[in-house]
Amino acid sequence: MPDYVLICDNSSVPTNDQILVPETLLKKRKSQEKARAERTALIEKKKAANKEKRGVIFKRAEKYVKEYRDTEREKIRLARAAKADDSVYVPAESRLIFVVRIKGINKIAPKPRKILQLLRLLQINNGVFIKVTKATTEMLKVVEPWIAYGYPNLKSVKELVYKRGYGKVNKQRVALTDNAIVEESLGQYGIVCLEDLVHEIFTVGPNFKQASNFLWPFKLSNPNGGFRPRKFKHFIEGGDLGNREEAINALIRQMN
Repeated sequence: MPDYVLICDNSSVPTNDQILVPETLLKKRKSQEKARAERTALIEKKKAANKEKRGVIFKRAEKYVKEYRDTEREKIRLARAAKADDSVYVPAESRLIFVVRIKGINKIAPKPRKILQLLRLLQINNGVFIKVTKATTEMLKVVEPWIAYGYPNLKSVKELVYKRGYGKVNKQRVALTDNAIVEESLGQYGIVCLEDLVHEIFTVGPNFKQASNFLWPFKLSNPNGGFRPRKFKHFIEGGDLGNREEAINALIRQMN
């Protein structure tokens, strides 16, 4: 045990300066002050980094908004030019498809069952984003009796990611409540926030595969008002199955 030395006289009570503090207590105080200073410096560093990151994210969001607006204006310009020339403007085909499963597993052959597994549509009302290729188009034709699909617009993609978005982190389903979750998994591809993720999905960017695989299949609700009476007929025939093209956005609103 340390020895305490008390210096005083009989005429007064000792002051703080007259009381010697144990050396172990001095060392403890010194280490605590050092740790406190390190924590403060680390917090300030994180604050500065987060402030800079917020600025970068804000600038990217502005750039994406301008890009989306310019794209829409170009479409309108081309349509008006075609109308003025008495010709027909045919917009470019969408490269993005949203697929939702609306039929169960009863009486399903092995091949379409396997394709649904590859598309990650394991349950009813599951939805995924898919890039349009020859292979995916052929796969969708095989499983068409079990799915509804079409071309989502920007609003649908944003609503799905922000409201129903979950990420795959260490094989776990994690809600996308923070940009840090996105950056941790997709930062190496330049995707550091939800706006980056939405942009990569909607524009079918070079890292679409990684972004799409990071997103857990969306778990949607049954549509408000229910499906059509002839649910398991093709959409053209008054049902709900098959390619809806732009009409998929209305279904997404009902199920989101």
